Amino acid sequence: MSTEIQLGLCNPPEPIYLHVKNGELNGESYLWYNYDINNDQTIPVHKTGLTGYISELKLKTTEFKGKDNVKLHIVVRADEIYVVRTGIETNFAKTFLLAVSLVQDFSKPLIIAAISGKENVVFCHLYDAATKTRIRSEWNKDADWLAIIDSVQAKLQTSKNSHIASGEPIVF
Repeated sequence: MSTEIQLGLCNPPEPIYLHVKNGELNGESYLWYNYDINNDQTIPVHKTGLTGYISELKLKTTEFKGKDNVKLHIVVRADEIYVVRTGIETNFAKTFLLAVSLVQDFSKPLIIAAISGKENVVFCHLYDAATKTRIRSEWNKDADWLAIIDSVQAKLQTSKNSHIASGEPIVF
C-alpha cells in the first residue's frame, strides 16, 4: 500500500482536543473550544459540526477542584485526529451516547454536532455524513451509560477488524 506523504509545513501528529461548553468570548458565542494550556487560554471553535470516523470511546478520570471528574473522550479520525472531550454526566455526552448506540456501521463517516440548549446546556446531534440524515434516539435518563460505551466499543473493534480482514484501505 502506497501512502503519499505531504511535504512542507504541517501540524504535528498530535490529537486536537475539542472541549464542549456553551460559552461566549469577546461577544461571540461558541459551543466547543480548544484550550491552550501553556497560555491558559480558551480558543473558541466557531464551526459546530465535526465530520469524521469515530474510532474509539474512552473514559478518563481527571482531578478538578479536589474531586475526581470522569470525561468521555470521543476519538474522531478526520483531516487530523480529534478528541471531543466532555463530562460523562453532561447532556452532550448522554445525547451522543444514545444516538451513537444506534449506529451499526462505523466504517462510514458521521457528523457530530454541538447544539445549544437553554442557559449553558449543550446537546449532541449525530448525522450520517453521506445522507445528512440525523440519527434520532429516544431520551432515556436511566440508560446504562457504561453498557452503551462497551457496546459501541465492541462495534468499533468489529469495524476495525473487518477493514483489516478485507484488506481495503481506509480512505480519508
